[in-house]
Amino acid sequence: MKIGFDNQKYLKMQSEHIRERISQFGDKLYLEFGGKLFDDYHASRVLPGFAPDSKLKMLLQLADQAEIVIAINAADIEKNKIRHDLGITYDADVLRLIQEYRDKGLYVGSVVITRYTGQPSADVFKTKLEHLGIKVYRHYPIDGYPNNIAHIVSDEGYGKNDYIETTKPLVIITAPGPGSGKMATCLSQLYHENKRGIKAGYAKFETFPIWNIPLKHPVNLAYEAATADLNDVNMIDPFHLEAYGVTTVNYNRDVEIYPVLAAMFEGIYGYCPYKSPTDMGVNMAGNCIIDDEACQEASRQEIIRRYYQALNRVAKDKGSKDEVYKIELLMKQAKITTDMRSVVPAAVNLAKETGTPTAALELPDGKIVTGKTTALLGASAAVLLNAVKELGGISDDIHLISPTFIEPIQGLKTGYLGSKNPRLHTDEVLIALSMCAATDPNAKLALEQLPKLRGCELHTSVMLSSVDTNTFKKLGLHLTSEPIYENNRLYH
Repeated sequence: MKIGFDNQKYLKMQSEHIRERISQFGDKLYLEFGGKLFDDYHASRVLPGFAPDSKLKMLLQLADQAEIVIAINAADIEKNKIRHDLGITYDADVLRLIQEYRDKGLYVGSVVITRYTGQPSADVFKTKLEHLGIKVYRHYPIDGYPNNIAHIVSDEGYGKNDYIETTKPLVIITAPGPGSGKMATCLSQLYHENKRGIKAGYAKFETFPIWNIPLKHPVNLAYEAATADLNDVNMIDPFHLEAYGVTTVNYNRDVEIYPVLAAMFEGIYGYCPYKSPTDMGVNMAGNCIIDDEACQEASRQEIIRRYYQALNRVAKDKGSKDEVYKIELLMKQAKITTDMRSVVPAAVNLAKETGTPTAALELPDGKIVTGKTTALLGASAAVLLNAVKELGGISDDIHLISPTFIEPIQGLKTGYLGSKNPRLHTDEVLIALSMCAATDPNAKLALEQLPKLRGCELHTSVMLSSVDTNTFKKLGLHLTSEPIYENNRLYH
């Protein structure tokens, strides 16, 4: 992928800007971290060159001053909301995050369960965390939020929330994903700190939407596609336009909450230090784009991937058609079609020709290899073997795994393990390939090509099993699939 973003420039500019913001406030700063803190793969896909752990690297420079509070929406716990890039629930991701932060040397002070209304699963999660020695606080829905400012900024509004005990001057509020209540947690804390006579400030660190590129730039449209299930909408910041006469981009939830924040600051300081939602942010990403066309193309590809993900969720009764319709609208605005993802027509056309499930994989040099389902291998396993052959310069007529080697594995699957599908999945193929590599130089050479697949594009003509999907994720492939089951069955 062509590099379009200067990550080193970003690290320098962003860390300096955050330090400047911290210095503007006295006793304490609540810094809302939007997106992913150390595995921001969306940013790395739409801004090629952006390192997924850039935010973490900046935060580590402030580790002695900072503590982390993780927010999770009680409704997300109740409905077992999945973080799609990792395939785990939000509550499981909270535990993962705590462990990851601790392993990196960062202090996690507590977890706050937001929008709590007595959800049983939230109570179970709270008890689990407390047994692990983690402090847990609860925040509640507020009637009239976000418009009834007088009620919100009162003892019956934010005053009902638990006060989160913190010990560091910089408090990072983060979460497993969007809609977790990070900003509301910050505002609630400002209210409680003010009652305790502590001068506290607030700032927002969120990569998207990027405020100083056009509203309909593909990078910003890709953010809308990523949050289509939340009904987030990018918009011109009307407060910034009025204050400065300059057009900047923000999104609806920040614009809606700005009057609340402004009113709270007026109660704390007698004035609001921010004239607009854009002023609240500290994002420098837009200043570090060095190849705009590369970022535009990467973002167009991301929108198509998000579209297929939404289609797959609908096919599995796990998503909403409204999400699909919204992304289709974004695609029209950006003049995008699915055929612009070159692996899509390659896989779909081959499936029509052969009448079997197929897969197409685009290699780093742009060449596309394909695979189809056979008696021995599924399409995913076939395209994987064909890809490593091509990358290793191995002749197509060479068997990396002998059929006589595959057949006993098939016998094990169907005869002893009760599987109805004798064909090898991708993980089974990789294990067989690694065993062959001990004695076969070609298999060894093929295995050594796997790292080259990271970041490559892959499309399949049918939805894959969780086994194949997870294997491709581990290999770093960008996978999409047609919203079609391989078999017309009632239960999958």
